[in-house]
Amino acid sequence: MTPLRTFALAAALAGLLAARAVAQDPRLERLDPDTRAAVAPLVDAARQAGLPAEALIDRALEGAAKGAPAPRIIAAVTTLLADLRGARAALGTAATTPELEAGASAIHLAVRSAALVRLRAVRSRQSLTIALSVMADLTARGVPADSAAAAVLALAGSLRDDEFLAFRRNVERDIELGAPPAAAAAASVRLNAGGLPTSPGTPASGMPPRRP
Repeated sequence: MTPLRTFALAAALAGLLAARAVAQDPRLERLDPDTRAAVAPLVDAARQAGLPAEALIDRALEGAAKGAPAPRIIAAVTTLLADLRGARAALGTAATTPELEAGASAIHLAVRSAALVRLRAVRSRQSLTIALSVMADLTARGVPADSAAAAVLALAGSLRDDEFLAFRRNVERDIELGAPPAAAAAASVRLNAGGLPTSPGTPASGMPPRRP
């Protein structure tokens, strides 16, 4: 087979895959032709792998709505697919869509896959969505990824989901009051591990509130 014919067949196959994905979800028609041609096979690949393709579509449409150029949208969707695959590898084939999406967010923020594996082991009979979301949110707020993962793992065996949400609020409050993010997370872990009460407005880190 000549190189030209091989290229033509590859292009035709890519076109068929794109057309198939568009037919499955007409929302992709909102994308420009170049973006759609690149994104549609990624969406199709996610569906075939049992990954949440909806997240890829939402990411692409969000980029288009913000006027992002095609290369940036394609890169964002490609990265998300890789992160979802990483989350699936770490969390297992039984992971739910919310768990995969939360795990992908954590991985994207540099949380190590090993932390997800450990979290699954510790909370094997519980949903991981909230714990993973807290891990990602803390990292997004400036807590180093390894510190955020260590904090969540330290409490994973003892906290309920509502308590994890309260833990996140405590850390965010301390950060807003001026505590360094890593210190805020560590102090809140000690607070939860020791079961010490905290009065309203008193940061878990023990630092006095900053004056306005």
